[in-house]
Amino acid sequence: MENENHGEPNENLVEVFATTQESEAMVVSGLLESAGIESTIIWREAPDVLSGVGGAVVLVREEQADDARRIIADSRAHPTTDSDTAVPADPSTPNDPSAA
Repeated sequence: MENENHGEPNENLVEVFATTQESEAMVVSGLLESAGIESTIIWREAPDVLSGVGGAVVLVREEQADDARRIIADSRAHPTTDSDTAVPADPSTPNDPSAA
């Protein structure tokens, strides 16, 4: 079994992203994880004030915070689209539908 290093229990975590959308926090966390940066999402709610008000923050290790912020900024400046991730067409397949 592989011994994974999940950091020190008392390490400093810092906020690198905040949002009111759960899905956005999950996407940012996944983006960081894919870059090799472990992240934690903390959900903040203020039920005593207004139900549903709050949001989420993404936390990373202090020593990885600058890298995480850069990755997030790059992603926001250059968002991917479906065409960026689309599988290229097979060049042996004709594009003309009437050729079938």
